Amino acid sequence: MKKQHPLIKMIEEGEGLHQDFKYEVSDAVKIARSLVAFANTSGGKLLIGVDDNGSIKGISSEEEYFMIENAAKKYCKPAVEFKTKEWSFKGRKVLEVIIPESNNAPHKAPDKEGKYKAFVRYNDENILASGVQMKVWQKQNSDDNINITIEGAYQDLFDIFKEKDNITTMDFQKYAGLTKHVAEDILSDFVSMEIIKMKIVDKKPVFTLANNL
Repeated sequence: MKKQHPLIKMIEEGEGLHQDFKYEVSDAVKIARSLVAFANTSGGKLLIGVDDNGSIKGISSEEEYFMIENAAKKYCKPAVEFKTKEWSFKGRKVLEVIIPESNNAPHKAPDKEGKYKAFVRYNDENILASGVQMKVWQKQNSDDNINITIEGAYQDLFDIFKEKDNITTMDFQKYAGLTKHVAEDILSDFVSMEIIKMKIVDKKPVFTLANNL
């Protein structure tokens, strides 16, 4: 049995959390959003020269590489690290851009209005990082210890989990009578301490108790 070409195997996996197809790189700002989204989430790869439907169109890899490098260094703050690998299939070249998960998050890139924002990967999309995620990064990058007392709003958070397995920021806000800012701050404390877990559902953060609780 003939061994499947590695490039074809990747393409057949389709676009998703860890992979995106790009016909070409014509907009450094737009590609910067993909770079930071992968770096801020759990890493991934771009296949440059592959259409959304999986068709291999091919590229001029040298030109595409310099466009990626420009996006990573000029439009990602801080700059995003990446590696590349060139594939050839039936005379057409595809550039694989590999972005590892970063230890220096959050990385930011310009949004459509030119304002630098942090993006994360959700399914096959790049979306804005939530307020809770931004606070989690801030606390992870701080030397300050997180100190909590299980009373007041912190106790309310445990109480709401007695009623619901999954909660949103709005659920907690309403239950504890908090502003969005305060609710996000408390949730980020619990996420940072791994008391609760955060995942994205319908492009919004959803929280569950950690398995060991």
